[in-house]
Amino acid sequence: MSHLFLVRHGQASFLEPDYDKLSAKGEAQSRLLGEYWAGKRIIFDRIYSGPRVRQRETARIVGEVFTKADLAWPQVQVREEFDEFRAETVMEQAVPPLLESDQHIRALNDAYQSADGREDKFKAFQRLFEVVIDRWAEGELVVPGMEPWPEFSARVQGGLARLVNGNKGHRVVVFSSGGPIGVAMQKALSLSTGSTLRCAWMMRNAAYSEFLFSGDRFTLSSYNSCPHLTEPEFITYR
Repeated sequence: MSHLFLVRHGQASFLEPDYDKLSAKGEAQSRLLGEYWAGKRIIFDRIYSGPRVRQRETARIVGEVFTKADLAWPQVQVREEFDEFRAETVMEQAVPPLLESDQHIRALNDAYQSADGREDKFKAFQRLFEVVIDRWAEGELVVPGMEPWPEFSARVQGGLARLVNGNKGHRVVVFSSGGPIGVAMQKALSLSTGSTLRCAWMMRNAAYSEFLFSGDRFTLSSYNSCPHLTEPEFITYR
């Protein structure tokens, strides 16, 4: 039986001009994950990452901990298949016209714009984000030039199939994001698009999910695990 770990990146830089980098907390979360795995002597045969900075940096920091502990850390292989869907493009292109035509979206956006403080801002944004992305994924919103949800899902599924076929008998880890991890959950549990997204929304930063695979079997072993994040301040979702 082969073993796949899928890791969501550490906290990114929400509300900053460049979201695609780890925050100081995201770096700390990544280091805690590395320390936990190193302490348990969990060794990987192969290591993959999506192409985003936040994904690669999470892998790099975990790897630094392993190297410092004199544990094997194979070279990270970057795979485009495990990139996140371009949620920022959906929001940038879909929200402005919706503000003109949709009262519900307008109310959610007003709540986001008027929210005070990082935590309230995050909660208000997440409510708006989930509604817009749900509509896009279900095909209700078309964003020109944007990879639609079915193509995104097929891309990730193809990446998972190649990973499974090429890693028989191995323990592997992929550093990615909530969307691709949701698609892996969809593969394991035959989820609908809506249920897949709900799994993605619940993924904590620097948490990992485990899957077992053998032949045609692809089975969920654990979801959204974060035993390394023992302090409440490190439990984040964006």
